[in-house]
Amino acid sequence: MTSGISRRARVLAATVGTGVLVPLVVAATPAAAATPTVTCTSAKAGLAAKLKKDITAALATRKGTVAVGLYDRSTNTTCTLRASSAYDSASVVKVTVLATLLWDAKKTNRYLTDRENTLAKAMITKSDNAATSTLWKQLGMTKIKGFLSAAGMTQTKPGANGYWGLTQITVTDEQKLLKLLTAKNAVLSDNSRAYILKLMGQVVSSQRWGTPYGVPSGVTVAVKNGWLQRSTNGWRVHSVGAFKGGGHDYVMTVLTHGNSTMNYGITTIQAVAKVIHKDLAAS
Repeated sequence: MTSGISRRARVLAATVGTGVLVPLVVAATPAAAATPTVTCTSAKAGLAAKLKKDITAALATRKGTVAVGLYDRSTNTTCTLRASSAYDSASVVKVTVLATLLWDAKKTNRYLTDRENTLAKAMITKSDNAATSTLWKQLGMTKIKGFLSAAGMTQTKPGANGYWGLTQITVTDEQKLLKLLTAKNAVLSDNSRAYILKLMGQVVSSQRWGTPYGVPSGVTVAVKNGWLQRSTNGWRVHSVGAFKGGGHDYVMTVLTHGNSTMNYGITTIQAVAKVIHKDLAAS
């Protein structure tokens, strides 16, 4: 036997999935199966340690799988948890759809049509699915992949056969997108960025949960949420947000699945958001 793995181990691995192979073959490294930990860095003394402690505590009693991303330009602070884990996007992908539409229009030096503006507003402010499907179909896979490439969102995989809600997203890529929206860059024009943030700032009140929870007064909020129930991994509940004010300029992504209900996922996201807003406001 060339591999050195027993026949029983190989059969077991084939039965339960390749993930089993690691503990079977490398039994001496149990750390491989350890729960991922929150990682934070900051130019502000003490802030990284405080955020790491508080985000970890906020998630300590929560079930399901949670991924977190935070970036604050003002203090050069970054926090991540499961940054490269893939999640079904649900409606969070709608920000990417609008960004693609504007990126493509910029290439041909044109404004959005009245129809496109109407669809975009419904898609972002009310999370209208029919509007999203119309724009997704209009753009097509070539343009969507073209934008993802231009944005450096290499971990995002568009959903097949028109199922935009099953696009695979990661914290890393969602944070890249939010950074593009909140600072001058070569991918999106200043007008395009302002337009997207304006619509994310006009989301209907019933959909303004998630990352804005606990935001200090005087801080502007741009948000887009997503929620989807499937037979595997229960509810996917996600929230991405951009916040500016109080001496800070930050973007946040929280992705979750394995939630028993939509509200359970919302509560998890808001527990994380609350401590992040609090710690940044105090820094």
